[in-house]
Amino acid sequence: MSTSAVTVRCMRLLALLLGLLWAIGGWAAGFEVINAATRLEGGVYRLNAQIEYRLSKAALEALQNGVPLTVDIEMEVRRRRSWLWDETVHALTQRFQLDYHELSQQYLVSNLNSGERRAFPTRTAALGFMGRIQDFPLLDRSLLAENERYEGALRVRLDIEALPAPLRLLAYLSDDWRLTSEWRTWPL
Repeated sequence: MSTSAVTVRCMRLLALLLGLLWAIGGWAAGFEVINAATRLEGGVYRLNAQIEYRLSKAALEALQNGVPLTVDIEMEVRRRRSWLWDETVHALTQRFQLDYHELSQQYLVSNLNSGERRAFPTRTAALGFMGRIQDFPLLDRSLLAENERYEGALRVRLDIEALPAPLRLLAYLSDDWRLTSEWRTWPL
């Protein structure tokens, strides 16, 4: 076998291994805030964000078996300080519940803050809806002091406390249920 044939074969094998590693990493469970930003409109800071939800195998199995999953989207406005820790001046949480109904084969997303419910034919569509935040009124500008630096912060997490009691114990002991994003911050 010639040297060039061996080189081509090694390159193909390397490409295959890298592809497999990428595929495995791409399917790793977790939540991620892809982007987040605010804009001031009519005296109100409005939040736009994109969130990616990758449920673990355990969470997917529970969902398919009728266990509702509750997701908390935590939003904060923090005052930046040079010498001390940043101060949280405003915090709120949007809560969503994702259910699967076997009979209708529909995924239901309930906004637990507003009571709004929407049905989706696929889990991907339901998670996509939960992952798009558009023009959300975060904070009135008049509540912030002049000449101070502020930042917005956003994090998403699966609420283990909302699981049924028998499953909650397992969730505390397993990393498969610790689905939480890092805080994503941006200047306000």
